[in-house]
Amino acid sequence: MKVLKLSTLLCLSFSTLLLSNENNASFDRYISGLKTKQFMYDYEKNEAEGSKLRDSWIAPLNISYSYSRSKPFEEELTNQNAAIKMDQPIFQSGGIYYGIKFANANRLYSDLSVDVAKRKMIKETISVLMQIKQTNLKIEAQKLQIENSEINLAQKKEQYLNGQLDSGFLDNAIIQRNIVIQALYDIETAKEKLINTFKSLSDLEYQKARVPHLEIITIDSFIKNNIILKQNLAKIEKDNYYKDVTVAKYLPRVSFTAGYNWSKSEQQFDAAVGFKNDLSYYDYGVRASMPLDINVFRDIESARVDFLKSQVLKEDKQRELELLFRQVMNNIKNFDKKITLSNENKDIYSKLLLDTKSLYEAGYKTKYDVDTLQNSLEIQTINSKIYEIDKQLELLTLYEMYVNSGE
Repeated sequence: MKVLKLSTLLCLSFSTLLLSNENNASFDRYISGLKTKQFMYDYEKNEAEGSKLRDSWIAPLNISYSYSRSKPFEEELTNQNAAIKMDQPIFQSGGIYYGIKFANANRLYSDLSVDVAKRKMIKETISVLMQIKQTNLKIEAQKLQIENSEINLAQKKEQYLNGQLDSGFLDNAIIQRNIVIQALYDIETAKEKLINTFKSLSDLEYQKARVPHLEIITIDSFIKNNIILKQNLAKIEKDNYYKDVTVAKYLPRVSFTAGYNWSKSEQQFDAAVGFKNDLSYYDYGVRASMPLDINVFRDIESARVDFLKSQVLKEDKQRELELLFRQVMNNIKNFDKKITLSNENKDIYSKLLLDTKSLYEAGYKTKYDVDTLQNSLEIQTINSKIYEIDKQLELLTLYEMYVNSGE
């Protein structure tokens, strides 16, 4: 399947993607010590399971011992038996080699699966921290909106009392003030939820935690260093070796067998006469075998299909990631447009504020007019900062899958 290439479409506009000023490893500090310890145990379990699977071809040494007493006749009979047996495969038509390769590939895949889960949690933690900082800006902007609504209400009151407006305009001003105040309460509630979420994920104090700054690199680098694709490649390798292991399972194998046996029987007829038998011997040899199973071809075909499917999944995932990259970049472009619009509004409000101050000093405008424009100017400045964080949140979506090697 031909993989979709979007780099030619994007490199002209975006020469950079998601490169933090620090290595990805430093982002581990954002998650709590308890979360980190859980991931550490996951890695340790993968190591133990991987070693167990890698050495599974080494047969166990079976040791047995039995002791029994019986009385078939008048006198009691005692029997003791002990044995040490070994049945060690020494040739499995490549099964031993591919089994070790499969174990190593499976461990790599398991470690990458833990990496993916860990990276997802880091991304969630940083995202919540960014949203807290963004919510602080929204609260600041909303308070300015409330000030403007109160200024508007004060103006409407004066105009109503002077007979310049009817009560409907005053009611609307009161309603508008209530709406913006309630919106502030909603934002503050959302902030508290974000704080609680952050505390459950991190040991850092959200007030002091530094928000990382994410920059941009090429799509080729994003695909090359993508942890999801690395995980898919590990799965392809794992399924490939498992296919070989499955085939070898139905081919001839040779085992070395060895053992040591000991038995002892005793029976006492009377004080002078008794029976005693003590026997020990060893054995060793070679055993060849080959299973004949009706499901051999079905089993092999099933493993082969899994291998082929993992290849298709990898190519399909790469296409999804390239499309995701393109979507994120389009979203960033839209936020850049919003920032540009806010800057244009700032220029307009700055000029209006300068003119209004001159008119206020000349007695043609009120202090209300000056304060309203001043607040509106500050709101546009805050909005630009909010949109910048929106851009960082978009890049964070890509960071979750991007492996920064510190280049």
